[in-house]
Amino acid sequence: MSYETLATQDKLKITTLKELMESGYQPKTVKEELRQNLIKKMRAGENVFEGIWGYEDTVIPDIQRAILSRHNINLLGLRGQAKTRIARMMTLLLDEYIPVLRGCELNDDPMQPLSRQAQDILEEKGNEAPVVWMHREERYTEKLATPDVSVADLIGDVDPIKAATLKLPYSDERVIHYGLIPRSHRGIFVINELPDLQARIQVALFNILQEGDIQIRGFKLRLPLDLQFVFTANPEDYTNRGSIITPLKDRIDAQIITHYPESIEIGRKITAQEAAIKDEQNDVVELNDLSKDLIEQIAIEARSSEYIDEKSGVSARLTISAFESLISAAERRSLVNKEEKVYVRMSDFTGVVPAITGKVELVYEGEQEGPGIVAQTLVGKAIRSQFDHYFPNPEELRKDREKKNPYKSIIKWFNDGKKIDLFHDDTEKDYQKKLKEIPGLKDLVKTHHSGLSEKETYFMMEFALHGMAEYSLLSKHALAKGHSFKDLLSSMLNFEDSAENDDDFNI
Repeated sequence: MSYETLATQDKLKITTLKELMESGYQPKTVKEELRQNLIKKMRAGENVFEGIWGYEDTVIPDIQRAILSRHNINLLGLRGQAKTRIARMMTLLLDEYIPVLRGCELNDDPMQPLSRQAQDILEEKGNEAPVVWMHREERYTEKLATPDVSVADLIGDVDPIKAATLKLPYSDERVIHYGLIPRSHRGIFVINELPDLQARIQVALFNILQEGDIQIRGFKLRLPLDLQFVFTANPEDYTNRGSIITPLKDRIDAQIITHYPESIEIGRKITAQEAAIKDEQNDVVELNDLSKDLIEQIAIEARSSEYIDEKSGVSARLTISAFESLISAAERRSLVNKEEKVYVRMSDFTGVVPAITGKVELVYEGEQEGPGIVAQTLVGKAIRSQFDHYFPNPEELRKDREKKNPYKSIIKWFNDGKKIDLFHDDTEKDYQKKLKEIPGLKDLVKTHHSGLSEKETYFMMEFALHGMAEYSLLSKHALAKGHSFKDLLSSMLNFEDSAENDDDFNI
């Protein structure tokens, strides 16, 4: 009989050590288990890290090399770079079930007992020792490194209550209450934010990583633990909150650097996958590709903004929350106006501001501006960056006087003293009526984007106004209930009056 070819249901029928030995079972380390299963999946063309986008040519190959080398791993990267998610997905490389000696707190292998407890069971029951099966999901342990973590939490300590209950002297190893690491024997143990772990606690990990044994107080105890360690760390932590001490870094075999999405397309895949959008919201709100690109562009602008701490990073959670907020802003408008179905508008992007302000770490200049203004600025920069992909670049038109200016009739209408106020809660009828008043705006969209649906055409008309404002062809003011577009000159002349108005401010 070959244990490896046994079906899962047949393995689960094995209940004693004797049956396990007859099946041909041979113990193997967790690192060897990960390695063998990775090899099988790679040969079969399977993707172990399904849903991890943008790492196909960078991080994933590094992880595969580390697993093949049977290395402990440190995932180093800024917040929101899927470090913990990758660690959790490594459980998919474990065997679905492994045999465990029943009644043992350290998940002892029936054929390789580790603890005194397991040895006593085998001595008492021999080949009839009971065997149970542990699923791979139970073999994953995760601990966040917080300042209050102690050696007792991770490694263990003497339990005086156990000593009194069992009437054992403190010299007997059975009075030890084991910590998280020994209890993770034969599994994957993850410490998140390793630099936050106090230096004296990091020292306690030396022997476990190098020799595989543990030290608890005065006990002369050797437990050759079988563990796959995965650590996560943020580079910012090395200077701000703590550091990984050098001897510990030396004992971590592979340090793998993660990164943010390198393109808008990858960012959109991540956002679409992670955003918690209900089916009823999808039924009500209709979006286009540009609105999705703008969400991702906001994060790109934030990562290069002079107002935001570059070392802190801008998490992918920003785009996820912003996307959810955009959908909800449009959904709210449908509820206010009692409309069964709505198309996203540029004015709905005001709703993403709260999703930005709480997820960026501002530098001094950013604090001076204020988080709300910084968020509005990022939205504006995103609009400007995307505008060039859809309409002629106004700056290039300024340089080449021979080119026809497609914005001329629109600018002239505003220069004649006209203005337009677009409110967040405008009905579809009012929204379209206001945009149609501007001569040349619809023609601009039709010229550069023929074949659009009616609702997408109006979205692009509004987008054109915002883009022109970002290129200083028009002025845009944020009102309490929406945006006001005017000609640039009158806006500059009335700037002092606008600053005194409590209801609006210049962006």
